[in-house]
Amino acid sequence: MLLIQELTAAEKISVAVENYYDEFLKILPRIALGIFIVVAGILIAQLITNFFRKRILKKAQDPLMARFLAQALKIVLSLIAIMIALDVAGLSGIATGILTAAGGAAIILGFAFQDIGKNFLAGIILAFNRPFHIDDTIMVDTHFGKVKALNFRYTHVKTTDGRDIYIPNSDVLTKPVENYTADGFFRVDFIVGIGYEDDIEEAKNLIQKILDSNEEIVHNDTHDNFVIESELAASTVNLKVLFWVHTIDYRKASRVLRGQVIKEVKQTLEAHGFNLPADITELKLYGNEEDIPLRVRKDPRDLLSSPDEPI
Repeated sequence: MLLIQELTAAEKISVAVENYYDEFLKILPRIALGIFIVVAGILIAQLITNFFRKRILKKAQDPLMARFLAQALKIVLSLIAIMIALDVAGLSGIATGILTAAGGAAIILGFAFQDIGKNFLAGIILAFNRPFHIDDTIMVDTHFGKVKALNFRYTHVKTTDGRDIYIPNSDVLTKPVENYTADGFFRVDFIVGIGYEDDIEEAKNLIQKILDSNEEIVHNDTHDNFVIESELAASTVNLKVLFWVHTIDYRKASRVLRGQVIKEVKQTLEAHGFNLPADITELKLYGNEEDIPLRVRKDPRDLLSSPDEPI
């Protein structure tokens, strides 16, 4: 009788499959609802993020912060939708396990991917406290360019020669950052050399008039433009020209305008008879040394007319 009541192994498997199938049919609607919540949650997160970017970014004084927060908002909303979906589907235990596993995995991955973790944390810190804004011209280490974007892992910089450089946020946070456009002003300078026989004060006055008459140069009580004696060089008296420019467009202000001023200074000094000598090499003979014999070589084209004349 006991043998008759006992089920064979195949029958046990068949019963178990039927039970699991029945349970699956019972929870199938909840699973479908969970999937719907995940899809709807991600779509809603995308819509909210797009709304945030289109409406709030236009009014934001700090576009980098707004974009960074938009990315963070999308990720947080998507995670919330996934957790709600697991709970609705009756998989709250799985959700708890995922959170527990994520905490442990975060510790393990933190050691395995220290650079990624550092850049991520640095990106969060830079989002709330950083020494630059969008379109500021900065230099980090040897990288020089205009800030275009701040992401979780890197800062996007566009160089003046068209290269796109992605600097790890940890470098931006730990290394010195030079901001050339923070207050909108930048001082430009260059050296011009005149002959020792020239009048220094007259040259300075001519250059000063050029600086005072240029409308693209900054003229106010805070930023002075002037010319000073810089150095008594081997062949010239060097004058240093210093003037301030607006840095809304750093490249045009600091490079193009600088070249224009240099050109105008050169033409003005030459027009007023100033010498702009090159380096001069002086040869000296000491003791009983003989003079250095010199011969002037004629232009080879002149030899065609008088080939018998000695060179």
